[in-house]
Amino acid sequence: MAKKKSVSQSDIIGFYMDYVLMHNENPKSVYAFAKDNNFKEQKFYEFFASFDALEQSIFKIFFDNAHAVLEKSEDYLNFDAKNKLLSFYFTFFEILTANRSYVSYALEGHKSSLKSLKTLIHLKKRFVNYIEHLNINTIDLKQEQLVRLQNRSLKESAWLQLLMTIRFWLDDTSPSFEKTDLFIEKSIKASFDLIDTTPLKSIIDLGKFLYKEKMHMN
Repeated sequence: MAKKKSVSQSDIIGFYMDYVLMHNENPKSVYAFAKDNNFKEQKFYEFFASFDALEQSIFKIFFDNAHAVLEKSEDYLNFDAKNKLLSFYFTFFEILTANRSYVSYALEGHKSSLKSLKTLIHLKKRFVNYIEHLNINTIDLKQEQLVRLQNRSLKESAWLQLLMTIRFWLDDTSPSFEKTDLFIEKSIKASFDLIDTTPLKSIIDLGKFLYKEKMHMN
């Protein structure tokens, strides 16, 4: 009998992603999954309570990897909030693209319900915390209760914007997902224009772009 492997958290995630992509379904049990990959079942539970917990960790790790790359860049650290967020989006979607087969498997059937999808729960926690610490300039409302409401609305709207971008990317068939890059630029610019209460030109530009793409896809 072959010697049991000593495996890491990333090893187990890799085994899981390979399994679902090869079989187009989740493993039947942790026992069978561990046996197929030649490691002890208890090792799985050192890192994850279930396959659901493992799936949730994957999108959190995608975020963590993107954030780690950005934090190593001196240019990024000197950017304003808008350009930091743009840099995050481009880096995060590069990581999603490198893992597109898995992301499509995990999300394709849930595009209309991403907001409530448990698989993304840890990604949301990471992302809204990131938004909170970007120090985005907002309208000075003077009253503490209104400021709290504004900050909560800012984080929730930023999260919905990320989900909208993921949905757009899942449907994008352009070479190198260049339309997603364009969507990111226009949507981030529009959102910051709204916050700054500047003219609506970029918001109208985004609306025209989305209308054109919707008509094209239909």
